Amino acid sequence: MPALMRRGAVATAAALVTALAAACAPGGSSDKPADKAPAAVSTDVAGAGNVTLTVWDQEVQGGMKEQIETLNKRFEAKYPNVKINRVSRSFSDLQKTLRLALSGGNPPDVVEANQGYAAMAQFVKAGMLLPLDSYDQVYGWKKRFPKGLMDLNSVTDDGKLIGSGKLYGVSLNGEIVGLYYNKEKLAKLGIQPPKTWAEFEQALATAKSKGEVPVAFGNVEKLPAMQLYGLLQDGLTDKESVRKLVFGSGGSWSDGPNVQAAQRLSDWAKKGYLTKNANSIKWDDTPVNFAKGDGVFMFGGTWWAPDLNDRMKEKVGFMLPPASQAGAPVATMGGESLPWSITAKTKHPDVAAAYINFITSPEAMDVAVETGSLPVLPAPSKQPSAPLMKEVLTAWTELSKNDGTTPYIDYATPTFTDAFGGPLQELVAGKKSAEAVMKAAQDDYTAFQKKK
Repeated sequence: MPALMRRGAVATAAALVTALAAACAPGGSSDKPADKAPAAVSTDVAGAGNVTLTVWDQEVQGGMKEQIETLNKRFEAKYPNVKINRVSRSFSDLQKTLRLALSGGNPPDVVEANQGYAAMAQFVKAGMLLPLDSYDQVYGWKKRFPKGLMDLNSVTDDGKLIGSGKLYGVSLNGEIVGLYYNKEKLAKLGIQPPKTWAEFEQALATAKSKGEVPVAFGNVEKLPAMQLYGLLQDGLTDKESVRKLVFGSGGSWSDGPNVQAAQRLSDWAKKGYLTKNANSIKWDDTPVNFAKGDGVFMFGGTWWAPDLNDRMKEKVGFMLPPASQAGAPVATMGGESLPWSITAKTKHPDVAAAYINFITSPEAMDVAVETGSLPVLPAPSKQPSAPLMKEVLTAWTELSKNDGTTPYIDYATPTFTDAFGGPLQELVAGKKSAEAVMKAAQDDYTAFQKKK
C-alpha cells in the first residue's frame, strides 16, 4: 500500500530507538541456551518431502484474515508437498497461550511473537525461538527491509536488549494507531474532523450533549487503555522523550506530561466520553460496535481498517491523532506488525524460513494492498482503491515524512501490561487517581531497570 512512503524516515525513527536502547545496555555475558540455528540452510522446499507446517497467528479480523489465507493458499500451490495447519487466535488469546505452547513438547513451527520485553525478549532468553541470521544470509531480509525495522525484531541472547543481537522475526504489515470517525455522525452533529486536541475536546463535548457516545472503547484486555494513554502522552510531550522512556534511557513515568496524560484520560471517563462499562467490553468487539453506530470516534490501529471498510464503506474516515496546535507535526504509536518467528523445537526450520520469506515478499505486499491491509514496504504494483485505505496511506506517508513513530508502551517492561494496564482500568472506572496510576507504572519500570 504505502508506495509513496519515505522508508528512510521510518528507518530513522527505529534506528534512533535502537541507539537509545543501546546507550543504556548493560554488559555481561549471555545466559541463553546454546544457539540452535542450523549450520547449513536449504531452500529446496520441494525436496523436503511431505511437510505439515503448523502456524499460529492473530490475523482474525476481516482483511487481515483474508490476507494470510490468500498467502497460505499461494504457498501451498507453489509447494504442493507442504500443508499449512493454521491456528488463529485473537491478539490477547495468542499472548496468553503462546509461552505455554513454546515450552511444550510439540510447539507450532511458525508463530507471531510480539516485539518487546514481555514477549519476544523473554522467548529469546528462554531459547524458545530460532535465530534467523543464517536464513537472512540466503533470503536477504536485511537488504529488503530498512535496518530500523529489522532492529525492532532483533534481541540480544540474554533478552536484555531490543534492537541489537540476532534477528528473530520478519514483519509483513505496517501499522499506526490513529483516529477513526463516523462521517455521517459528524455531519449530523455539525462537526469537522478535529485538527487539534482542543477541537477534539470540543467535539467530544458536543457529541455527548447530543446523546451520542463520543468514543467507542473496550478495555477488558488492558492494552486498549495503554494505547489510548500513549496517544494522549504523544500529544503532551515530545517523541524523543517517549522513545527514551519506553526503552529505558531517560525520563520518568511520573513526570508532569505523563501524569497529565493520565489525568486527561480520567477526565474523559468521568465526563462520559467513553463507552459505558468499557472495562467489560472486549478489544475486538470495539470496532464491531463502532461499525454498528456505537461511537462518533474510535482510537485504533490500522489493522482494523480492512474490516471497518467492509462494514461501513464510505461512512468511516481515518486520520492521525490531533496535533497539539494547528499545523504542528503529529507523533503516534506505530511501526510494524507482529513478526513471524520460527520456534526452536521445529522439525522443519528450512521450510518454516521459506514460508516466512514468501509471506513477507514483494508479492505479499501486493496481496496486502489487494486485501485492504497496510504493507510494511511499498507494494510493487498495487495501490489502494477504497477511500478509507487511501486515508490510511496518507496518514502513514505523513507520519513517515515527519519521523513521527513512537513505540508501543507495553514494550517498556515484561510486566507493564498488568502493572500499568491494571491501574489504568481502575482509572477508567474512577477508582484510582492519575498520580497513583503513574506511580504504579514508575515502580514497575524502576524494578525492571534494576534487573537489567
